[in-house]
Formats: sequence, C-alpha cells, structure tokens
Amino acid sequence: MDNTVRTGTESLWSVLGGDPALVDRVEYGGVSGLLPARLPVMDLARAAVAACSLAAVEHAGLPGPVRVDDGAVATAFVSERHLRVDGRAPVNFAPLSRFWRAADGWVRTHANYPHHEAALLATLGVPDSGSGSVEAVAAAIGERKAVEVETAVYAAGGLAVALRTPGEWAASEQGREVAARPLLTRERLDEAAPRAGSGRPLRVLDLTRVIAGPVATRTLALLGADVLRIDPPGNPELPDQHADTDVGKRTAALDLDRPSDRRTFDELLDSADVLVTGYRPGALDRFDLERPGLVTARLSAWGDYGPWGGRRGFDSLVQVATGIAAVEGSAEEPGALPAQALDHGTGYLLAAAVLRSLTEQRAEGGSRLVRLALAQTGHWLTDSLPRYSPERYLAESEGPLGRLRHALSPVSYEGGPANWSRPPGLAGADAAEWLGG
Repeated sequence: MDNTVRTGTESLWSVLGGDPALVDRVEYGGVSGLLPARLPVMDLARAAVAACSLAAVEHAGLPGPVRVDDGAVATAFVSERHLRVDGRAPVNFAPLSRFWRAADGWVRTHANYPHHEAALLATLGVPDSGSGSVEAVAAAIGERKAVEVETAVYAAGGLAVALRTPGEWAASEQGREVAARPLLTRERLDEAAPRAGSGRPLRVLDLTRVIAGPVATRTLALLGADVLRIDPPGNPELPDQHADTDVGKRTAALDLDRPSDRRTFDELLDSADVLVTGYRPGALDRFDLERPGLVTARLSAWGDYGPWGGRRGFDSLVQVATGIAAVEGSAEEPGALPAQALDHGTGYLLAAAVLRSLTEQRAEGGSRLVRLALAQTGHWLTDSLPRYSPERYLAESEGPLGRLRHALSPVSYEGGPANWSRPPGLAGADAAEWLGG
C-alpha cells in the first residue's frame, strides 16, 4: 500500500511546490479496502489528506510525523452520510437530483437548491407537483436526447449533464482543455507584503458552496483560522450541508448589492488574510476582490477556461461528464464513486494550496492566487494515479498444454525467482521418479 500511496502524495506535494524530503514524514495505516471502486478513489483520498497534513505541519513549523489513517480518511470523505441532527439523517440529494434515462442515453440532474429545481421543471414544462414531479420529469426527459436536455437546462440556469464515456470526454473541447492543464495553478501576483503573521489567528473569508470549498475552509478552521463564511440572505446554504461543512466557522449573511452590506464586506476583505471563492468563474468579478498581500483561492467545477468555463457544476455532474460514471457503472446504467471524492479531495488539496501559499508568502511576500477545479481533480484520478491492472502480474508460456496465461506468484524478494522454472505438463504423464536419479 505504501508505494502506491506515496506515489500519489509525492505527486500532489510536487504540484504544491513542497520540499520532497518532507514526504518521508507521512505514515500510513488503518483498515484497508475502504471506498472500493474501479478507479483508485482511496489513493486519491489518502494522498489529498496527506498533502494537506504536510502543508499544515510545514506552515506550523512542526516536525511531524503526519499520520494518515484509512478509516479516518474514508469516514471524512463521506462525512455528510454520517451526519445526524438530533438523530435525523441528512438529505444529501433531493428527489430530482438523480440519473434519468433519455431517448439516446442518460442524463444526471442536480436540483438540491430550490432555484435549480425550478429551472429544471420550467425547462421540461413540468409543473411542481411534489412527488408526482419525479414521474413527470422522467417522462419529459425520456422523450429527448441527452445533450438536448443538458443544453436546455443549463440555458435556463439549471443543472443537467449528459453521460459521456471517457473517450467522448477526452475528445470534447472542454476535455482537451482540462487534459492540457496542470492539476492546479499557483501564481505570485506582485511584491506586496504578506497580511498574515501579526500574531492573531489567520483570517479566512469564505465565499464557497457545496462541498469542496467548505471542506477546505472547515479544515483551515480546524487548524486555528478564524473563518467567516458569507452567504447571500436570499440563498442560504442548505441546512444539512451547513451542519456538516460549517463546523468550526462563523457564518453571516450579506447582500453585496446593498451599499451598507457592501461596505461591511469590503472592510472584512481589507483585513482578511485569505479569500476562498467557490462560485462559477466570473460570477464575483464585479465586486473587485483583489487586495495586496491577500492569498486568494478560486475553486470551480470545470475550470475557468474552455466552452464550459462559465458553467455551474457539482461533483456528481463532473463524474457524469468526464466518463467516471460510465467507468463505475455497467452496461445497464451509470454508476458513481463511493464518495463525492472530487469534492472532498479537491477540498483538502485547496486547503493545502492555501497553507503552502502562506508558507511561501511568509518567506518571499507577494499576493498569491491558486486555482483548482473539480474536473482537474477528476482528470488526475482517471489519468494520473496508478490503477490496478492484472496484466502486470500475469505471464504467458508455451508448454504441453499449449499457450498458458497464468498469475505470477506473489512471493517475491531480491535475488528470488521471477517465475516457475517449468510450465504444467500433461496430467499423469511424468515418470514417478526424482529428477537427477
């Protein structure tokens, strides 16, 4: 396990610009076999948490070691499923957030937020009739092509994505844009002095939504930051998402189109050390969020480039578009990862990027900007992490039984045999005697 996990950790730590020698501080352990999937989901999860933990001990000036426990990692990556509010289980997906069979394939919608549900129903010409909407939406989508549904719902401000295979995504313009870019980008924008370091807690202004951004800021709060989350008054976070991902933070409502609220927000930003945003690219540009010495982390679903750069998106939809749902599914229907791993993995990676930027800024100064996208994390999962392939553990040989393919022995050591010295012969055809007399 260590070699595979170390490979992922080394890869992330390198992208973050960390000292390679620090990877030796990481110790892995815990129950194995968690978050099972065809793709290396557990490897992504361990590596993201390990990189975040390394960035934390580096920033704090602590020697380590960093301990990554599989049980803790797997539990945290499905934290929303373990949440209980006075014994009540959370609602993670609304009835209209699911897969639907279209006329020529599959579509996945996301309608957890009321305005997204309203856009979906309006696009399909379905009245809001409570539980009856599920059957009506199924019938409406079943009459249309998947990409037609995707295009129409997005144009109306809703969220729907047609299922694509990995090959179809790779051949698309957005898929090519994602594949051509690094997992994340880190920039030094100027020579400004750092804001952090006055002895007070780190101040983090949180403008993020479900789930990756809130996971990142929840992690920064764990590490001692004063995290203040701002939401618009008319569009608060979903209650169960708030209970799960806003632990350790404070939250406030501000309408940035109201002059008094805008002044309050600007005063907060003027004295913040870190700004984390999770809205679609361009949505916050009109608010002039740049400040000298600020560390800014921008998170998006698809990246801030390509034809999908301005689209909204969530983990479940990115899985569908990028081919992950096809890989994890069957011929009968699409599947899903065992956790919203793109969200959670990106969240820990985002926190790590903020901490590394603060560490570098402390030594070198400069305003800092980091960018991450769920689609980039998905590409790293599908194309960069080592995946189990039985072929590397198989051998072929000619013998009395013909051409035989067989598994190699797992007993292996330096100077030991690579394979058996002879293939199986015909049953019962050998002489009953020892070799060499």
